[in-house]
Amino acid sequence: MDLTKSELEIIEVLWNAKRPLTGTEIVQLSPKDKSWKDSSIHILINSLLKKNAIKESGFVKTGKSYGRTFIATDRCEEYYVEYLASIVKRTSLKKLFAALFDNSKMSEENIFELEELLKKYKGEIK
Repeated sequence: MDLTKSELEIIEVLWNAKRPLTGTEIVQLSPKDKSWKDSSIHILINSLLKKNAIKESGFVKTGKSYGRTFIATDRCEEYYVEYLASIVKRTSLKKLFAALFDNSKMSEENIFELEELLKKYKGEIK
């Protein structure tokens, strides 16, 4: 799946909300410095629907009419996996993780979660 910068910004709004949102709510919750115009929300939503990056979740009453609500699909997580895999092809996994640990403010909880994942998968690979 190939997402544009604008589409990715919308997906991140949906992830952060942790609940279905209408197009209007997506616009309201988007950062002020977003890369897209408010008037293009419907075009972007339709594009994300075609890519199966989001799906309709239901309807809510907005004023006198009803509006569709949307949630992100699991395919968006696949997007990040594909993106990371493309980076690993250009560098080593060791260098990638070293840079991640050196340049980010990872919490001890995040590090613990990674350790647990490594232990789990180490036990599965033999």
